[in-house]
Amino acid sequence: MTLPAALIALAVAATALLTSPTAWASVDAPSLDRRLPNGMRILVYEDRKAPTALHMVWIQAGSMDEVNGKTGVAHVLEHMMFKGTKTLQPGEFSRRVSALGGKENAFTSREYTGYFQQIHRDALWEVMRLEADRMQNLRFSDAEFAKEIQVVMEERRLRTDDSASGRLYEALYATAFQASPVRNPIIGWMGDLQTLAAQDARDWYAQVYSPQLATMVVLGDVDAEKVYREARRLYSGWKPRPLAARRPQPEPEPLGRRHVQVSAPAENPFFVLAWPAPNKGPGEPAMAKDDPKSRRIVALGALASLLDHPSFGVLNERLVRGEGRRVLLDVGTAAGGVSRGPELFTLQATPAPGVSLDEAEAALWAEIDRVANEGLSAEAFALVRRLVRAGEVYAKDSLFSRAMEVGQLTIAQRPLSDSRAWTEVLEDLRPEEIQEAARAVLLREKTTRVDLLPTPIDPAAPGPRRGFGPKL
Repeated sequence: MTLPAALIALAVAATALLTSPTAWASVDAPSLDRRLPNGMRILVYEDRKAPTALHMVWIQAGSMDEVNGKTGVAHVLEHMMFKGTKTLQPGEFSRRVSALGGKENAFTSREYTGYFQQIHRDALWEVMRLEADRMQNLRFSDAEFAKEIQVVMEERRLRTDDSASGRLYEALYATAFQASPVRNPIIGWMGDLQTLAAQDARDWYAQVYSPQLATMVVLGDVDAEKVYREARRLYSGWKPRPLAARRPQPEPEPLGRRHVQVSAPAENPFFVLAWPAPNKGPGEPAMAKDDPKSRRIVALGALASLLDHPSFGVLNERLVRGEGRRVLLDVGTAAGGVSRGPELFTLQATPAPGVSLDEAEAALWAEIDRVANEGLSAEAFALVRRLVRAGEVYAKDSLFSRAMEVGQLTIAQRPLSDSRAWTEVLEDLRPEEIQEAARAVLLREKTTRVDLLPTPIDPAAPGPRRGFGPKL
């Protein structure tokens, strides 16, 4: 593969950045990593670049921990966490953070629920107090729940029922996984949302909002010891609760190709291919250069960049911008690596006008086979490695990105050293390992394909029609 001079220059600049010992902050070196007496973990990263602080509390419970008939309850409870405590009225939490000049929000995934506030360093103590209050003293009425569950159902309509991409990815997870609870949508099935009761959300709060499952992450212009002392004071009354045993539900190997179709209003047909992919979860060895699984995970991440990078990815170069007949309008890949549950390697593509879904898939397989059989040139491999590594570095320049990485590692019960080890493995990776990863993981007989077949668009209907990604 011939590389433009501009890309080579970018790679050289990235190399200079990567070799600077002070260019980036690693998440495996917190200023403080300690547990409170009740089991809550406190992680603090002192960073003096600006007089700000980012405060997060993570709960190790998400949609994969729900039971059938109550899917969506983790996300619903996230909404209810803004609806009052013993001393705060509904909505008052957000109003107080806003009055402090801060930003705040929350998120739910298959593995966790998280809450964050980004504020001036002097306001940290107040948002810590507000968060500690709702973690321990949540109160909401049946009337508030009845109003908010309607909001959640409307969110589901907007993001899934009225979204071509939302429908496709819901079908993908329900098809690719048959035993694992990650098959259920994070927002829940509509039938379950329609029957959830306020007490279901209260029970979820009582079952999983316990200090043993909580991690506080603070980054910014702060004093780590002072943060710990304040956390100990604020959470001293949060008593550990008995936790129900979590039974692993491993996903069996697929016995053959799976192919389903869904319909939704959209301008163009598109599809996603997915394959079971390795990941590091609880109890597994730390990421390391001499660990074959670590090398396979990192190789898949590099493979994803090789395939879909907007400037030099082989799929964009050959199928989107290629000479002659254009095969694809766009393409995107995603590779996992760290999680409590099973992972997928995904490849989504939109065929160009006049190209069928089957023709587009055949063209993708031709390029996958080319990588698997012919491998990479030394030049292409060097650029992939440098730019993937540079992306990791640039992400660590953001307090929020670093906090997300820390939270995801702790939720998956991974050592923080996995962060630095990932880049060390990348630096030690050989071109043939990307080739081997393509051969081992992107197998025709283990492919799940989900097609989106467009139906006519109602001009009066609101909402997005499509977009990439399963995490909506």
